[in-house]
Amino acid sequence: MSTSTVSTNTLNASTSVLLDGRLEVVHAGIDAVAEAPRSTGATVTLVDFEPPSGGDPRRMTLLSEVLSGPMAPEIDAANARALARLLASRPHLVGIGIARDVIPGMAEDLFLHAGPPVTWERMCGPMRGAVIGGLLHEGRAKSVEEATTLAASGAVRFDPCHHHDAVGPMAGLVTPSMPVFIVEDRGGERAGTRTFCTLNEGLGKVLRYGAFSEEVLARLEFMRDTLAPVLSAALALRGPIDLKHLMAQALQMGDEGHNRNRAGTSLLFRELAPAIVRATEDRERAARVLEFVNGNDHFYLNLSMPMGKCMLKAAEGESLSSLVTVMARNGTDFGIQVASMPGRWFTGPALQVRGLYFPGFTEADANPDIGDSAITETAGFGGFAMGAAPAIVQFVGGSAEDALAATRAMRRITLGANSGFAIPALGFAGTPTGIDLRLVEERNLLPQINTGIAHRDPGVGQVGAGLVNPPWEAFHAALEALAEHVRAAAPPPRA
Repeated sequence: MSTSTVSTNTLNASTSVLLDGRLEVVHAGIDAVAEAPRSTGATVTLVDFEPPSGGDPRRMTLLSEVLSGPMAPEIDAANARALARLLASRPHLVGIGIARDVIPGMAEDLFLHAGPPVTWERMCGPMRGAVIGGLLHEGRAKSVEEATTLAASGAVRFDPCHHHDAVGPMAGLVTPSMPVFIVEDRGGERAGTRTFCTLNEGLGKVLRYGAFSEEVLARLEFMRDTLAPVLSAALALRGPIDLKHLMAQALQMGDEGHNRNRAGTSLLFRELAPAIVRATEDRERAARVLEFVNGNDHFYLNLSMPMGKCMLKAAEGESLSSLVTVMARNGTDFGIQVASMPGRWFTGPALQVRGLYFPGFTEADANPDIGDSAITETAGFGGFAMGAAPAIVQFVGGSAEDALAATRAMRRITLGANSGFAIPALGFAGTPTGIDLRLVEERNLLPQINTGIAHRDPGVGQVGAGLVNPPWEAFHAALEALAEHVRAAAPPPRA
């Protein structure tokens, strides 16, 4: 018998064994293709599958270039360096100053805002409300009508907080006379870098949600004239506070650093309270400050944000890196930036938040996603650390299992983990850190953000909280730019 005859007989026998009995098929791809085996009585298991970059041929080609092209090893090496610098950063709270005196480029006619650039004409309701409140607070207008006219006239310039090493929650408004936290990097290659953020007002009807009532303005005056000077004197007496160390503790106490900051605020209170008492002669003045901080569980948010910004600035400027360094929203647009192209925005429309609403409000009342607070997720906590904060679901919706699943999912689009930010419920694994633009596109998986919800009209305030994702348009635009950037950096072909 010839060898070919033996091979044919063996193949026929194998085929017969394969087709004997009930056929079981595992199918990944277009669902319609699975109808043929199913029609023969086969058991078909469908696997959830989607081609990279949503199946768009052009984007898939670009993705292949940056994932497996000749420059891919250089991109991987750049990402490793950027991530290492991010993790080596040691942000410390070093002081409190007045915006005009400490924020780079701040001027008397300049208001800073959250998100990418936006004009008054395109500003959403809550951001317009914050600008109106800012003009009233600065004494540049005496009425809402006068403030509205002034803002529309061009008498005030607007610029993103991120352009000035600052961040701001929700509307993110920073006016010249506002007090700001000063955070300084005291570790790694970028030691000395400083970032800034206003002090947190609390929840409800507050300026950052677009409210500008007398109550809101009175609180801002208290924060400028009493809260900031007392905290500044206490901090000068106590000395710098290691925010990364404080955040590590807060994560193990049930915080995630974005929408749950009760532990972080409590830890900060413990650090500052003795110094507040010692540095303040007026006991009633000290008591008012202590009561304000103690009564505001979100007070630490305005430190977790500049801490995250400080960490990410350490990664900026790493040529070829695909690590995302900014995610920010202005209520109209959502913008991202990438380490290899610092300062360059890639934008898409701000989306509606899926969440829980306060009594009397519905999704119809909600403004689209707004605020710089997504810097927390960008730096590897916030929505990326929801597994550390199961109680957060009572505020943003979902279940404790959903919180754990969200953190696990974010591992698929990040370059590594921050071992300093350990999550007890996940075996003390570090939080997923370093969003890789390429992995977002390859896995068709957008970053998870948890956030507050502002009323769409000026002057109302917060109406809920929930979960949201960035728009795909921002990441698609960044992928195209990254591929172009990498091509321009590639060595010329050999002759």
